[in-house]
Amino acid sequence: MDQNTIVTGLDVVIGVLRYVFLGAAGLTGIVCAGDWLVRTRRLSPFGPAARFFRKTVDPAIAPVEHAVVRSGGLPSSAPLWALLAVIIAGIIVLSLLGVVRDNIILILRAAAFGPRALLSVLLGWTIGFLQLALIVRVMASWVRISPYSRWVRWSFILTEWLVRPLRKRLPNVGMFDISPIVAWAILWAIGALLQRVISFS
Repeated sequence: MDQNTIVTGLDVVIGVLRYVFLGAAGLTGIVCAGDWLVRTRRLSPFGPAARFFRKTVDPAIAPVEHAVVRSGGLPSSAPLWALLAVIIAGIIVLSLLGVVRDNIILILRAAAFGPRALLSVLLGWTIGFLQLALIVRVMASWVRISPYSRWVRWSFILTEWLVRPLRKRLPNVGMFDISPIVAWAILWAIGALLQRVISFS
C-alpha cells in the first residue's frame, strides 16, 4: 500500500466522520432543545413529549446535569451544556484525526529518507508531547485543578523532572511560578539543537 492510498483512505474516514459528527450535533441540538423547553416549562410538563424526555433524555444527560449543579449552575441549563459537550467532542476528535493524518504522512515521508529522518521525527514528537504536558499543567494551575486529578496527573508526572529543579533556582514573579514557562523554552531550545545536529551529522 503506497503513501497516496493511505492518505486518501484517511481523508475518506475523516470526511465521513465529519458528516457523522455534524449529524450527531444536529440531532443532539434538536433533542436538547426539546428537553430544555420541557425543563423550563415552555412545553407542558404533563404531555407525552415531557414524559418522553424525562424517560429517555434526562437519564442520558444526568452526568452533565450533576456537573452543572456542582458548579453552581441551574439544572435547566444541562441540555445546553450537553449540546456544547457534543460539539466540543466532535471538534476535538476531528482535530485529533487531522493530527494523526498529518503525522502518518510525516512518518511515511521520513521513512523514505532513512533512519536519520525518522529519528528527527521521533525526537520532535517527544519534545512536542512534553511541551503539551507543560501547557496542560499551567492551565490546570490557572483553573485550580488538583495535580492529583486523573485528568492532569500525567502532565505533572511527565514534566516534574524538569520543572522541580528550575522551581528551586528561579524566583517567583509575583504570584506566578515561571518554571513551567522556562522549562517549555528549554525543551524548545533542545529540540532546535537536536534537529540541527541530526540534519548536519
